[in-house]
Amino acid sequence: MTQTSMSREEAYSALMRGVKELDLNGPNIPSNLVLIGDQAFPLAMNACGQVLMAASFYGRGRVVVLGHEGYLTAFPTLVENALTWLTGSSCDSTTVGVHQSCKAVADNLSHSSLQPKVGSFCEGLGVYVTDAYCVGPEVKELVGFLKVGGGLLIAGQACSWAEEHPKQNTLQGFPGNKVSSVAGIYFSEHLGELGTLPVPPQIPSNWLSVVIGKDFKDDLEFLLEGVTEFDIQGGAIFSEVLVHGPLAFPIGTTKDGRAFLAGAYYGQGRVIVITHEGYLGREQMSPFMLNAVRWLDEGRNGLVGVLPQLGSAHTLLSKSGLPCEKSGFRKELSVYVCTSYSDAQADEIQDFVAEGGGLLIGGHAWYWAQTNPGHNTMTEYAGNHILNKMGLSLMGNTLDAGCYKAPVPGKTCSEGFHFRHLLRRFAGHVTQGETLTEHEEAGLKKLGSDCANYLHMRAHDCASYTSVLAMLTDVLKETGIPQVCHSCPVISAKDHLLLSVGAQVYKVCQDPDALLPYLIKDQPMMPALSNARVRINCNTAGGEEWLSTGLFLSPGMRTYMAMPPQLVNQGWKVQIGCQTDNIGNSNELRRAPVVHERFPIDSEMMQVWNLWGGLLYLIAPPKTQVEGVEVIIQGAVPAPYYKTGVTTPADWAVLRTAPSPWAEMEFENIILTVHSDVVRGLDRPDLVAALWDDIMRGVADLASVPAKFPRKERFVADVQISHGFMHAGYPIMIQSSSAPDLMNPVAARSSGLWGAIHELGHNQQRGVWEFPSHTTECTCNLWSVYVHEEVLGVKRDQAHPNMALANRQSRAEGYAKGGRNLASWDMWVALETYMQLQDQFGWDAFKKVFAAYHTMQNVPNDNQGKMNLYAETFSLAVNRNLAPFFKAWGWPIEPATEEKLSNMPVWSDHPMAQYG
Repeated sequence: MTQTSMSREEAYSALMRGVKELDLNGPNIPSNLVLIGDQAFPLAMNACGQVLMAASFYGRGRVVVLGHEGYLTAFPTLVENALTWLTGSSCDSTTVGVHQSCKAVADNLSHSSLQPKVGSFCEGLGVYVTDAYCVGPEVKELVGFLKVGGGLLIAGQACSWAEEHPKQNTLQGFPGNKVSSVAGIYFSEHLGELGTLPVPPQIPSNWLSVVIGKDFKDDLEFLLEGVTEFDIQGGAIFSEVLVHGPLAFPIGTTKDGRAFLAGAYYGQGRVIVITHEGYLGREQMSPFMLNAVRWLDEGRNGLVGVLPQLGSAHTLLSKSGLPCEKSGFRKELSVYVCTSYSDAQADEIQDFVAEGGGLLIGGHAWYWAQTNPGHNTMTEYAGNHILNKMGLSLMGNTLDAGCYKAPVPGKTCSEGFHFRHLLRRFAGHVTQGETLTEHEEAGLKKLGSDCANYLHMRAHDCASYTSVLAMLTDVLKETGIPQVCHSCPVISAKDHLLLSVGAQVYKVCQDPDALLPYLIKDQPMMPALSNARVRINCNTAGGEEWLSTGLFLSPGMRTYMAMPPQLVNQGWKVQIGCQTDNIGNSNELRRAPVVHERFPIDSEMMQVWNLWGGLLYLIAPPKTQVEGVEVIIQGAVPAPYYKTGVTTPADWAVLRTAPSPWAEMEFENIILTVHSDVVRGLDRPDLVAALWDDIMRGVADLASVPAKFPRKERFVADVQISHGFMHAGYPIMIQSSSAPDLMNPVAARSSGLWGAIHELGHNQQRGVWEFPSHTTECTCNLWSVYVHEEVLGVKRDQAHPNMALANRQSRAEGYAKGGRNLASWDMWVALETYMQLQDQFGWDAFKKVFAAYHTMQNVPNDNQGKMNLYAETFSLAVNRNLAPFFKAWGWPIEPATEEKLSNMPVWSDHPMAQYG
């Protein structure tokens, strides 16, 4: 059985079979082992989180590493288990070669079925046993042996060697590491703490094991010689790289600790990543790049191969004194320079680095993330297929351009930011009461987002990942998460982190149901419907569409959904939760940052859930027509749900008492989602429907579009939204405090709904007649004025105080006397331009203008071009020359436009003429 079919847990069980405890009290003092990658796993871990024995895979082979050579005879059962396991790799031979220094192992095997053979390494062996001191002459042979399926048992400690070689790098200089490191296991110079270790049934883990495996002071001194700053200003946009491996370290970071340049040890080799390939050949980066390629070469003076597309990098790196040529990947290179946009040779490149090569890789992931929404950058982006194992991952966010100081070697943890260091410190803070420094406190918010990104890797076969996950799970069981709400907001950085991380751990942990009671307290029991059926009829236009089910899932509630085949693998999704704003950037939280969840519909039977619960939706993809199919939901809580033409008064009398905390009111062209308390006392939903039917027809009327919207607008009233008091989009988000206003037709028809209609106006804005940023908060108010006056019967000056005539005239006069500077033409001032047009020519003129734009082609992209086109279009709509009017407002009207309009009668007595 190979590693592809044997899980690490199965391997651990086989290796530790019959071993109840390990007495490590002496006299042997072991090395602490450092594990990296996704193959290595601990066998023995002490109370301090130090790994003293480990195992791993490499190629088709297996390796067991013991932190002291004395363990080869001190634990005969373990050693025999190890040899049996090692012979189970793909090599056919059962002969166990034993180095002369380990002859006692052969003596102990005299009654075993295994066939020991004492001597140097040779061909034909199935397993080889050696200490960590004698492998130097046979490194290549042993690595090759592992790769083709051999088994290796290697034991020793590097502490004495490190004392004898104080100027050498133990990770790569110690003989044993030249072999074991290819499989992700290093002997470190640090002594292991002694004690008697119980053998747990699963692979051991301990939050104390989440540490950095090396002091990178020497590396940074080498890399930063002659480097004082990193200038990443210019047109290139950098991604952030998450530095998460035990042997990975940040090199260049923004002021808030976000890395754009990082390095790592991987096996016998090294890697450096920069998050934009353009800077591989940037002249101002020359001192660092030349240092980097020499650091990666490790004194071999070998050939540097540069991906042919990176011509400027080849030119720059040719100055390094190393032979440099344009080349694709080749195993005989010393250093390979490439981009992160292809994973075509990911395995070969990883082996190349593990066996001693250097990798300099550049590229960003933000564009991939933006063009692949809903996909997991950590696991699906090509470059991460190479880098994740190396303890580095490119993320989908962007970094601010700037000129950033190079770090001071030796202070990267105390003054910089390292994910593993701060994570370990945070765990100690919440579980042991350790005090965080002010600098560490400041990094907690970033740590929360980094944890979320790291957990997205879902690398459950990786010991490094599972140790972090185990640590976070233990922290959450110790502390829980803040029970955040409107009256109990989260303010501290610690609570921010717990709230953010809690949801991510719940998603990826092996037993989320066991964790749930620590995360959600006092969960009310709500009666559920069984096998609820939802009929799907939809014909979507150019955007995705939420289809309401009228059902709710309580926090952590799991349900199965039976899908018709027409929805499977066609871009459909299930969404739980209506609150889709990410509020993670807010300093004060009244709910968790992200509380909705989506699942792609990729099978006819699927299970869905959400830690925070929420209304259940089907998300239809664009340009999709489905009629008459049914979805069956195994169990869900009914929600108050009114739908025009479907829900009768008798139905509503029952439905409004449904137990869900969220309710929906679906009308002809709009759906309103509010807390259920807002509608439980609503006796006449038909009057609310009539109000919103009128409003939405008015919105369509002014926009010169059909009265039936291709996709119903949505409002969601939330306890906290991402920005503003309200904001446009799909859905339009508003504060919960505004929700009752949406359900009060009497008040709406007497005093108006300016804010809500303002957001509907935003959704009608079109780039062809918008002049950002001048009109962004202006033209949307055309709908506010129109709907209030023409639909609700509320005069403009009653709908909003800024529409009072005196205020309007004051703004126009102030703008004119201020020099008619277009930089000051925005929001209310800009709206006055349109209101003067409306006063003179009426709303029909606007309808004609908007209608004209629906079929217009070849519209300019710049504001000046678009403003001239608008002046021309409006003039044609009213058959008047409006060029002087728009010029009076400071618009950049071109002579060509004036010429086009010169045959029309001029509007000469326009309101701005009075100001000269």
